[in-house]
Amino acid sequence: MSVCPVLSVRPTRALVDEKFQIVVRNLHPKQGVTLHSLHHAEDKDYWEAFGHYTSDENGTVTVMEDASRGGTYVGIEPMGLLWSLRPVPGSRHGLRLRKRAVLSPMVVNISVYEGHMTQGFSEKDALATVVTERWYLAPGVQRVDIKERGVKGTLFKPPGTGPFPAVLDMWGGGGGLVEYRAALLASHGFVALALQYLDVTEERTSDVETGYFEMAYEVLQTHPQVCADRVAVLGLSFGTSVTLTLAAYSKIAQPRCCVCISGSHVHPVNKPLTEVFKVMAQNMTKARFDENNHVIWRDVILPIPTEPDLKVDVGQIKCPMLIVIGQDDQNWATVESTEDIEQMMEQAGNRHLLTVLSYPGAGHLIEPPYTPHIRFSNFITQHNMEKVLMLWGGQTKPHAHAQEDSWEKILLFLQKHLYQDSPPAAKL
Repeated sequence: MSVCPVLSVRPTRALVDEKFQIVVRNLHPKQGVTLHSLHHAEDKDYWEAFGHYTSDENGTVTVMEDASRGGTYVGIEPMGLLWSLRPVPGSRHGLRLRKRAVLSPMVVNISVYEGHMTQGFSEKDALATVVTERWYLAPGVQRVDIKERGVKGTLFKPPGTGPFPAVLDMWGGGGGLVEYRAALLASHGFVALALQYLDVTEERTSDVETGYFEMAYEVLQTHPQVCADRVAVLGLSFGTSVTLTLAAYSKIAQPRCCVCISGSHVHPVNKPLTEVFKVMAQNMTKARFDENNHVIWRDVILPIPTEPDLKVDVGQIKCPMLIVIGQDDQNWATVESTEDIEQMMEQAGNRHLLTVLSYPGAGHLIEPPYTPHIRFSNFITQHNMEKVLMLWGGQTKPHAHAQEDSWEKILLFLQKHLYQDSPPAAKL
């Protein structure tokens, strides 16, 4: 007797941090099938993930409840078809999946195939396919280019008149303008400014000093739809150095709270970025390579210095601060830095302001939930503009857990310190 399997994915359209539920019905009892996800990235590369399932006595597979017995993930993993995405065999080396055009969705095809397959998906007909959309931008969120008082970036505003709490959002040493996290923050009720402060060329970087970040903070703070006394700063990697500097020393940018992801307080204090990168370049002799010729940078700032002019005096920070780190970070010595930050704040009497989330098996690139884990990828170094394969670290499943858990806690932290009332729910 032939059967016609029915594949259900709900919701088919959602924010990237929302879970979906996948059910396959109308299979034979105890039938082996492969669930497969396929994404055609903006740079034209294909990414896939797959899990091996066996239907129950009713001929049903419920991904929320049933375990994958093989594939790119195993166990009961409702979102494994997203976080275990990887480039299809034969792809270019060192890829990293990142959304550039946030005004369009990330389209993922979810399919079910007969039997337990590990390859050749494109040559075989699927039993059923559902097209899903994953958005960083909720309906009604506005995207506005910012070129004001020398500040470059993109502002995202939630629907409504506000005023809203706000977040200044900074990425790391890779440079350029990265919008997707700020878009997602706006989808959760915050005005968010994705700040561009490192260009891929050195000319732009040379004139960026603390005043630039203070100006960006003021541009955000004085926006008519922003609550002036409810502004947070969020930084990842090198963005953490900037965040800590503002929180400790600035008289202009005085955030209500700060979030620091995978970063350090170790860098020359009160120096322009060009000086910071010069010092980094001098310490690059400490960089190592693994057996695959991937660059490991974590030793560059070790041992953690004791000289006060080589690290931010976090004892001066007066606002609540959340630090998120991965214990397998191979790019930066975030574990040792965080231990030193805790000791400095303990001695200064402001340790009560600090919350630390430290994740075993997680690497450097702690992104929004269900972003595929990237252990290494191509990277252009800021100090000499050289292309390398950078080792970020992390193991796929614990890293995926870190991303999901930390994002939920980051949002709760921001809501607690920036919102007086209960925040709006963000759903598509």
